[in-house]
Amino acid sequence: MMTKLLRACVATLAIGLAGVAGAQNLSIATGGTGGVYYPLGGGLAAVLSKHVPGLQATAEVTGGSVDNLKLVGSGQPYVGFSMADAAQDAYKGEDKFKSKKVPVRTIAVLYPNRMHLVTVEGRNISKLSDLKGKHVSTGSPGSATEVMAFRILEAAGLDKDKDVKRERLSVAESVNAIKDNKIDAFFWVGGLPTAAVTDLANTPGTKLKMIDHAETVPVMNKKYGNLYVTDTIPKSIYHGMTADNQQATVMNILVANENMDDKTAYNIAKTIFEKRDELIAVHKEAENFKLENQKTSATPIPFHPGAAKYYAEKGIKLN
Repeated sequence: MMTKLLRACVATLAIGLAGVAGAQNLSIATGGTGGVYYPLGGGLAAVLSKHVPGLQATAEVTGGSVDNLKLVGSGQPYVGFSMADAAQDAYKGEDKFKSKKVPVRTIAVLYPNRMHLVTVEGRNISKLSDLKGKHVSTGSPGSATEVMAFRILEAAGLDKDKDVKRERLSVAESVNAIKDNKIDAFFWVGGLPTAAVTDLANTPGTKLKMIDHAETVPVMNKKYGNLYVTDTIPKSIYHGMTADNQQATVMNILVANENMDDKTAYNIAKTIFEKRDELIAVHKEAENFKLENQKTSATPIPFHPGAAKYYAEKGIKLN
């Protein structure tokens, strides 16, 4: 009897271990904890793990789009959030990716990322040119905030190295630095609302100021391609805003390595759109995840064939 029982237990354990061994692991490269990528990435990891049989997804804190693209390019099982401009650089092997192109593909076009140029009352900053001589954070290393901030400064005729005293901080670090009078302003590109900016806006004795910079969009598009659009952060988004903020926006996309198998790419795309309500419960930017936005004109990166198969089933022709 004991021998039969022992054999049964060993067989059961072996089956269980085989199941674990057969599980597919997937890492989702997100961003800093103060932004939108991180909570959305955590929500996506939970939804994929729940609804895709055999898939175990986890979210990772990263520096942002540039880091995410490098992780996707590593060949390890990653998908990553990225702004379209940084993804284009990776795909073409430009700017921060001059040493190595990334074989990146679009899984889904997600939501608009709005550039925030944030300061507070008392810093004598009302327009872009007022940044000259100021202490300014242009975003953390490895972030697409830094990429876009540099382009906005360039479009405004400011030298990023000579005209501003530049710091490289995450959005959460930037908020703390501006509270401590260590910086005068910061760039942050993200969804609405961004938790760290909300925190700054709600800080007693602080009055938030958002600096208009929509005039830089045509200048950036002329040099880098039609990646940016003029957009608005409504004054209702953050406490203390007295007017809508006229700013530059770029789309966010979810990307993977071209070597990802078609079935996995298909399942990720399918789950994003068929379980969208669960993602909206995590962050309302998921309301902007729309099937009608899945088009080649919305991303500079070709779609992964697996994702394209799902969109074709939904009547969306990508070519």
